[in-house]
Amino acid sequence: MSVRFIAFYLPQFYPFAENDRWWGKGFTEWTNVTKARPLFDGHYQPHLPADLGFYDLRLRETQHEQIALAKQYGIDGFCFHYYWFDGKRLLDKPVDAFLSDQEADLPFCLCWANENWTRRWDAAEQEVLIAQRYPSGWEERFIDSVVPFFSDKRYIRTEGRPVLIVYRPQHIPDARKAGERWRERCREVGIGEIHIVSALTHGNDSYEQYGFDAGVEFPPHNMRVTSVNDVIPSYRPYSGHAVEYADVAREYLQRDHGVRRIYRTVFPSWDNTARVQDRALIVLGATIDNYERWLKGATDRTKNERHGTQQLVFVNAWNEWAEGCHLEPDREFGRGFLEATLRVKRGESTVDEIYDTHPLLRSSTKNLKPAALSLKWKVAAYLHNRPLALKIARLTYRAFRRVKRRSSRSGRPTT
Repeated sequence: MSVRFIAFYLPQFYPFAENDRWWGKGFTEWTNVTKARPLFDGHYQPHLPADLGFYDLRLRETQHEQIALAKQYGIDGFCFHYYWFDGKRLLDKPVDAFLSDQEADLPFCLCWANENWTRRWDAAEQEVLIAQRYPSGWEERFIDSVVPFFSDKRYIRTEGRPVLIVYRPQHIPDARKAGERWRERCREVGIGEIHIVSALTHGNDSYEQYGFDAGVEFPPHNMRVTSVNDVIPSYRPYSGHAVEYADVAREYLQRDHGVRRIYRTVFPSWDNTARVQDRALIVLGATIDNYERWLKGATDRTKNERHGTQQLVFVNAWNEWAEGCHLEPDREFGRGFLEATLRVKRGESTVDEIYDTHPLLRSSTKNLKPAALSLKWKVAAYLHNRPLALKIARLTYRAFRRVKRRSSRSGRPTT
């Protein structure tokens, strides 16, 4: 198959000084992952790793194992998130180690994550840990930092041009001017032409306004689907956003990219409860079959819309564990999402186009007004947050069941 599958890759799985200072000694992405708790009955949290375990990216064996797994199941490359703050780099060790390690035999590219780091994990302007700034001359300093990556033979190219994704071009004061300077600098140092791609995030649906060459979808950003918050029987007040996987997948697949050069992206699942708790975006119905349907649809459309080395499909993501978004095996689904990826890659997928529905959305309670459910869920929330009360309630319920069984055997009514 000429379509290449590229998985976004998060390098935040090792401790470093800044995270120690901001979040506590030894913090990594696993810290948030393991603290996650379900928000309602049947809620799949926490997401815990299987085959690769709670790995540390300071160990070269880890990336070698990741590469072997990716290649085995049809992933053609990683797109590393690249964190550059006017010369200050974070999460740099795994990416630099990959570049230096010629045994890491998997194509790769970079996505510059040019946004603020905040305490709320929302890239806003409040509680900023490290800000993204653009002082005079930053354009050349940035592009010089990625030239060594562009020069590597493994770097992903389309039509011979290195692919550079910019996560938030709308954050750059003059993105068009920046892109022009990057192109000039790359010609000056012998790289030649580059392929600049705008991630379509935070309401931005255009790459043309920045003078970039293409756009790439970044679901769940910019999705246009109806909330299903009313079916979430949360233990505590829920201020997040719940949607159905089938709605998200269908809405993205309906977008016509035949004229505009936009690369399609899919995700296996999404649930960032581990990072933001009750403010989480939860995508219900993220099953292996549903992911396979979306990936198959995106692949088929890419074959019709793009040609040659333009045929790229992105997966968000290889290892965004705290966002419940990972191809890497977990304890719930094992290698299921990887196996689905391989079936699509080989053209062996037999799934139909009828998406699975989450049990909450199939339940008869979906049609009941929230007030009809309020007493049940208020009681559940009260007990969930009070272990002693929950224990007493369980003992009382079991005692009642015993009395009821005796009454039924004796023929006397239960009082």
